[in-house]
Amino acid sequence: MTDLISLRMVVIAAGRPERELWRQGAGLASVPIEFFDSNVTGAGDALSRGGIDIVVVDTGVPDEKKTEVVKFARSVQPPPFIIMAAPPGATRFDGSDGTVVRPSTVEDARKLVELCIRVKVATRVLIVDDSGTMRSIVRKILSASHFAMEIFEAEEGIAALEQLRTGNFDLVFLDYNMPGLNGFETLSEIKRENTKVAVVMMTSTVSNVMGDRAHAAGALAFLKKPFYPADIDAVLQRYYGLYAPIK
Repeated sequence: MTDLISLRMVVIAAGRPERELWRQGAGLASVPIEFFDSNVTGAGDALSRGGIDIVVVDTGVPDEKKTEVVKFARSVQPPPFIIMAAPPGATRFDGSDGTVVRPSTVEDARKLVELCIRVKVATRVLIVDDSGTMRSIVRKILSASHFAMEIFEAEEGIAALEQLRTGNFDLVFLDYNMPGLNGFETLSEIKRENTKVAVVMMTSTVSNVMGDRAHAAGALAFLKKPFYPADIDAVLQRYYGLYAPIK
C-alpha cells in the first residue's frame, strides 16, 4: 500500500481502557506500529525520546493538560502530527493538526490508525493552472501544511493528463479557466481514467451552479478564488478523513 516501513505513535488518554483500545487497533494495522500509550504525566518522557510520528490526544484529558502536551509536542524536532480524538460535535482545540471521532470499538481504532498511516505517507499532488503565480500560491500553501506532500505542476489540461498517466498521483488542484481543455473537460478525463484520484476544482467564477456541477462531476471540493490557507486546510482535512470540529 505504501513505502512506509513503520510508524511511531503516542496515544495520550486519561483512562487505561481508551489507551488499550488504540493499542489493539495499532496491532491490526497494515504496517508495524511502535506504540506508546501514556497518561499526561508520562507523555513528556515518550515525546522527549524523539522520532514520534503521530500523537493522539483524547479530549477527555483536562484542557490545561492538553495544552501542555500540544505545546511540548510542538517543541520537538521534527514535530509530530497531532490528532485530537473527540466525540462528534466537539469544539476545536487550538494547536492540533486534525480531529477524529473517538473510537468505540477495536475496528474503529484500527481504521483510525490506518488514517494516521495515510497522513504520514507523502501525498503526490498535481497543481494544474495556466497562471504561474497561482501555481506558486497553491504550492506555498500546501508546502506550509503539516501534511507530507510531493508537489508537481502542469500548465494546462493535456499536460496534466500526461503526468497523471505516468505518475501515481493522489490529489489534483485543477483550474477551470485554461486554454485547450477547460477544468470540467480535464476533470471528466481524470475520472474516466482513474476514479481514485481526488480533484479540487479552482475558479474565479462566483457561481453556485458551477460548484454543484463540479461536485456532480466527481470533484472532492470547489474553491473560489481568491482563497486562503484555511480554505485549503479544510479541503485537506476532508481529503485525509479528518473532520472540522465546531469553532
